[in-house]
Order: sequence, then C-alpha cells, then structure tokens
Amino acid sequence: MPRAARSLEEVEEVKEKIIEHAIDLMAKHGFQGFSMTKLAKPLGIAAKTIYNYFESKDEIYLRIITKGFDDVYEGAQECYRNHERPLDRIDAMVRAFIDFGIEYANVYNLMYTWHVPNYRHYIGTPMEPAARLGLEAGLRLSGLVMKTIQECGTTECPISDDEARFFMVRIWSQLHGFIAGYNNTFLDYMHENPIELKGRIAGLVMESFQRETRASEQS
Repeated sequence: MPRAARSLEEVEEVKEKIIEHAIDLMAKHGFQGFSMTKLAKPLGIAAKTIYNYFESKDEIYLRIITKGFDDVYEGAQECYRNHERPLDRIDAMVRAFIDFGIEYANVYNLMYTWHVPNYRHYIGTPMEPAARLGLEAGLRLSGLVMKTIQECGTTECPISDDEARFFMVRIWSQLHGFIAGYNNTFLDYMHENPIELKGRIAGLVMESFQRETRASEQS
C-alpha cells in the first residue's frame, strides 16, 4: 500500500530539518564545499530525497538568507513598535542586531560575512525569483532602519536620504566589526571576556550617532 502523501505541515517540518543541517554544514564547509550528498548523510537519507523538497543547494541557501533577513526585520519592527522616541528605537535595533549576530552566528555569516552568491549572481537563472525574495527582505530591513534614522531629524534640520543611508552603513560597519570579531573568536585574543563589551559597544555607537545628528542640526 503506497505511503500517504505528507501534509503541508509535515513537508515544512522536513524542510526546516533539512535547513538546520544545511546551516551547520555550510558553516563547516562553506557554500562552495556544501553539497546535497554531504547534507543527506547526517539526515540518514539519499541525496535524491532532498530534491523532493528543494531544487538545488542554491534554493536551500536562498531560503536561509531570506529567513535571516525576515527575522532581523521582524526584530527591528518590534523595536520600532515598543519605543516611542526615534533614538530609543535605533538603540533597541542596534542591540537586537548584535544579539542576532551572536546567537545565530552561522546564519549571520552567510548573510554578511562569507563570500557567497547574491542576487546579481542569479539574474537570468531559474533561481532569480527565490533570490529576489531575499533581496526584498533585505531592502525592507534597510528601509525601516533609514526611516527610523530620518525620524531623528527635525523639521528645521531634516536628515536627507543620503545622510540616512550613510548613517545606516556606518552603524552596520561598527556593529559588524564587533560581531565578526566575536564570532571568529579573534576578540578572545584582545579581551578576556569580549561578550561583556556588547552593551558598551552599542552605547558608543549610539553616542556617536546622536552627537553627529545633533551637530548636523546646529550647522
């Protein structure tokens, strides 16, 4: 008697299990060293079985990236909803971003650190629609951050789109330096307990941002 078809919920559970193992393997072997054969072994299934759920390793990778950006965006939205003052919203987003980067280091590395394919690599390929979902998720995140940064301006001294984008890039660069250094353990050679610096790093980033936005208001 043939096996009954899996329900949509069961299919998603299997996909999530596949993705969890894929993240671990990509962290160990990198994107280029990752393969369906390597993924099938710890799952106890044949590589061809994975193709019942995903077309290729690229589809798995793109789903991981998209979910990562969606998770960071949802966290940023929560920070926005839970605070009234724009500066408090930015501060909460900064701290939430650090927490995500450290707690989900392997996903963060795929999103921001490793040399991996991006949307441009998939233009004109069957994976372009899936890649676009990841791009749109990233753009939603950057759009929310820029909007919140601009809310820190005033009617007399607004923060332009160019300035907001610069501040966003500058803030991300500062946070990424700490997160990457912590995740690759390099900071262990510079500080006996680098995780203790997390709050101070976030505070300094916000002090610098507030000082520069105030300076622009006075000019």
